[in-house]
Amino acid sequence: MTKTIQFTFLFFFFCGLIQAQVSNSSPNIIFIAVDDLKPTIGAFGDDLAHTPTINLLAQNATVFLNNHTQQAVCGPSRASLMTGKRPDFTKVRDLKTKMRDMVPDIVTIPQFFRDNGYTTVGLGKIYDPRCVDKFRDKPSWSVPHMPEHKFEYPSDYGPPAMGFYQDPKNKAHIQDLRNEAKANGIKNLGKYLRDTFKPPFESSDAPDEAYVDGALAIYANKFLDEYKLESSEPFFLAVGFKRPHLPFTPPKRYWDMYDPSKFKINEFQQNSKNGPGIAYHSSGELRSYITPEISYEVSNSNRVILSDEFQKDLIHGYYASTSFIDAQIGKIMDKLKTTGLDKNTIIVIWGDHGWHLGDQQVWGKHTLFENALKSPLIIHLPGATTPRSITSITETVDLYPTLLELANVNFSHPIDGVSLVPQLQGKKNTDEVAYSYYNNGISLRTQRYRLTKYWREESPTLELYDHETDPFETRNIAQEQAEIVAQLLPLLEKGNTGI
Repeated sequence: MTKTIQFTFLFFFFCGLIQAQVSNSSPNIIFIAVDDLKPTIGAFGDDLAHTPTINLLAQNATVFLNNHTQQAVCGPSRASLMTGKRPDFTKVRDLKTKMRDMVPDIVTIPQFFRDNGYTTVGLGKIYDPRCVDKFRDKPSWSVPHMPEHKFEYPSDYGPPAMGFYQDPKNKAHIQDLRNEAKANGIKNLGKYLRDTFKPPFESSDAPDEAYVDGALAIYANKFLDEYKLESSEPFFLAVGFKRPHLPFTPPKRYWDMYDPSKFKINEFQQNSKNGPGIAYHSSGELRSYITPEISYEVSNSNRVILSDEFQKDLIHGYYASTSFIDAQIGKIMDKLKTTGLDKNTIIVIWGDHGWHLGDQQVWGKHTLFENALKSPLIIHLPGATTPRSITSITETVDLYPTLLELANVNFSHPIDGVSLVPQLQGKKNTDEVAYSYYNNGISLRTQRYRLTKYWREESPTLELYDHETDPFETRNIAQEQAEIVAQLLPLLEKGNTGI
């Protein structure tokens, strides 16, 4: 028998302390962040992806097909999302800088809603925990953020080992390593385990709720049940799922949704023609996932070398993990409907950045290429029945002003993004560029081109890709299209305000 998961929020107490500045008719907001989610979604044109929940939601929502993140790194991307400011302002450009150490008075989305009469609750990975305080940014939440290590799991399984694994063999081996490390006096057990045994994928018969993301969906639904019964104030509920971030560990039934023979390795696994070496990396994050049977070779050009079979396994795992998250989102959507909260709740689904699946021989994020920077974004308004597909350029910082306008909440502090409400209404925004940053570089995305400029070398290095003729960015045409570069450089420099 499994243990019943019990959870009681403290927000009812806080609700009594809030002097509402919004009406009971103000919309609720559910913001769903998905770690490392690229547009491997049916609603975004991926015919291989099994994502029925998101596809169904998209039938009555606005799908932003050309949305781009400010940086293809979790911490900076999420800091920009939650503040509406680019990394040059937040100063969060890595996974160790704490946002409020750099800009103590910055106002986040949930903080602003909290100060204007909303109950704000965060579950899972909203900010990168390394870039905020131990409370996952205390000013943002009406209720103390519940960290994942406090989740309860079915008693037949217990918590996932190292936060990821439920396969009995893996858990037993990890426990043996832990006992061995203790016997040998190793103090940093976590580092020892990560450096010794961390499989990149797993397939087990464990139920969804035995994993962090499955438990997270249960806690989100518990909030919705209790909120429906106890509160009349509007809420901002942020739910942050961890897959399809490595390791790819969804239950076996999600792997079984796919025919392995359908997966093909990427045809373009090399540098773009005339592409600078600074644009690439050796997929270090992937190479940190090891077992005694798995090791990695790095080429002379500093690129990871993987067998075709291993590449297909990774692609399979990524898609299976995406389907696992789609199913968890489905549980939340079902709860919204059964509680009736769907009638007054804005739903946002956002991926914090993309992920390379072997294209340009890169696995992971951390580049200024399209596949690392393109981020799925879906906004569903209560009562909406008209599907919209937006192909114009949008970016992560646009969500902040969009949500505030949808909630009819006025603000005066500066934000870098522009509201997407006109596009939600079927109109067209005039500001159609996106700025992204990484590795002493800045990248400008227009409707047709991506122009990237690096400063690390003695003289600036430029990349120009024509997405009309070269959507996979295989040929850097900066030198041969000097006139286009000259036209775009002033626009790119507008985004260079202190990189």
